[in-house]
Amino acid sequence: MAKSKKRLIVVGDRVLIQPEEGEDRTKIGLYLPASAVDNQAVQSGKVVATGPGNAVSAPTELDKEPWKIGGSEAKYVPLQARIGDHAIFFRRAAVEITFEGEKYLVVPQAAILTLVREENDEDLGLPY
Repeated sequence: MAKSKKRLIVVGDRVLIQPEEGEDRTKIGLYLPASAVDNQAVQSGKVVATGPGNAVSAPTELDKEPWKIGGSEAKYVPLQARIGDHAIFFRRAAVEITFEGEKYLVVPQAAILTLVREENDEDLGLPY
């Protein structure tokens, strides 16, 4: 019998982050001031998964019966964070979990202060 492989599925507007541990300078070269590190106000890490975003309800048409359940799929406002981004976020808002021996932080998008992303062709013209 084959063993099934488990995977984490991030829901809503949450982001799964693999944290960097206890350094005042991140791996990508950003300097976090001592006041932020000492008080653990902010932390940084790599985004490893994101949820689909915030659900948006489908508009109802006046001529249809609004109480009927529609067959359309849910629509979401996508998150700004992407897999591979480096995030700096409020530590207080993060929830620490351990999955298959690895430590992760689940952070709501609203708690993310900045994202560092490698620039490529598809990112050109975006404000973030």
